[in-house]
Amino acid sequence: MTTVLDTAYRPSEDEEFMNDRQQEYFRTKLKDWRASLLAEGRETIEGMQEGTRNIPDVADRASEETDRALELRTRDRQRKLVAKIDSALRRLDDGTYGWCEASGEPISLKRLDARPIATLSLEAQERHERKEKVHRDD
Repeated sequence: MTTVLDTAYRPSEDEEFMNDRQQEYFRTKLKDWRASLLAEGRETIEGMQEGTRNIPDVADRASEETDRALELRTRDRQRKLVAKIDSALRRLDDGTYGWCEASGEPISLKRLDARPIATLSLEAQERHERKEKVHRDD
């Protein structure tokens, strides 16, 4: 079941952080995003099942196999994204959603609106990425 996001409401910095209305806003946004990803996945599976055919031309067959491999990689990324959405929904349920895992400070509403699965504030994310870059073997 898909719910409809109240397009008139936008979380605001002058409200209490993660009040009931904000929580419902993000819960709906996450559930709608999840439903959309799952629907796309079902369409891909149906399309691949219907599209299985014997292609005699080697180049055409290679092209189709490349397209299928790309589609499967995309679906795998979406599967991982669904897991992150599920994790965000659990955080909404346990009251930790919207709070930075590194600092314990609120994650900005703008960041959450743009990336509702965020677990780090922008500053903490940037620190994490700088640290990751320094320790990465190139």
